[in-house]
Amino acid sequence: MIKIISLTQQGQQLAQRIQGFYQQKGQPNICELWHKPQPFSESIQQAFKEGDQLLFICATGIVVRTLAPVIDSKHDDPPVIVMDELGQFVIPLLSGHEGGANQWADEIAQNLNAQLVITTAKPYTQPVYTIGMGCERGCPSSELKNLLMQCMHECSLTLENISNINSIDIKADEVGLMECATTLGKPFRVFDKTVLAEVEHLLSVKSDYVYNTVGVYGVAESAALVAATQLTGNPAELVLNKVKTKKATCAIARSYY
Repeated sequence: MIKIISLTQQGQQLAQRIQGFYQQKGQPNICELWHKPQPFSESIQQAFKEGDQLLFICATGIVVRTLAPVIDSKHDDPPVIVMDELGQFVIPLLSGHEGGANQWADEIAQNLNAQLVITTAKPYTQPVYTIGMGCERGCPSSELKNLLMQCMHECSLTLENISNINSIDIKADEVGLMECATTLGKPFRVFDKTVLAEVEHLLSVKSDYVYNTVGVYGVAESAALVAATQLTGNPAELVLNKVKTKKATCAIARSYY
């Protein structure tokens, strides 16, 4: 869930404009407006601890002092963005690369025609997102599509952000996967287990069952990571660990050009 926090009337108006962007994208329930939430610190800190994406329209100092007691690490904290009430500048404050705050801030800045201010040590570059999927034989395309859309929603991504859908080579003829990719208008690619094994160290969990079945410790995460790396030539990272249904798995990876 995205929470937009405003403290002034002008800030509230800007928050409503941003909320409108998500409504236009067909995501009316992803964004919640908090105008002068009370009790302020407790409400904000609880939302942060629950993993909500936070966009503040106020002074950076207020955000820093409020979140300081609950900040953990860049690998676990949710993305936090700060904006001025005029909507001129968009600043990713926490979890820029790891949590996706840089990409999120870039999207907001483009919608508002605002200035993106990146302060992370690594220069901001264009991100690439890839989907990895695995499934039981005969899994219907509808289940795969629903799972994929759910995963994108969790990462605040749209189909426009996704480069391709990927799996292991034994799924090259999987009708459901091919139909899902065709329906969504995305390329479908597969990789053999030798290539997928190269990203084994990046997996969130290793499944002995999957390894004994197909020769790799995870299909969805491995395929997403390999695809992202091959697109950019740079290392990739998981932005969404494997999500499972009874018949399918899905993961999302990201790399930067």
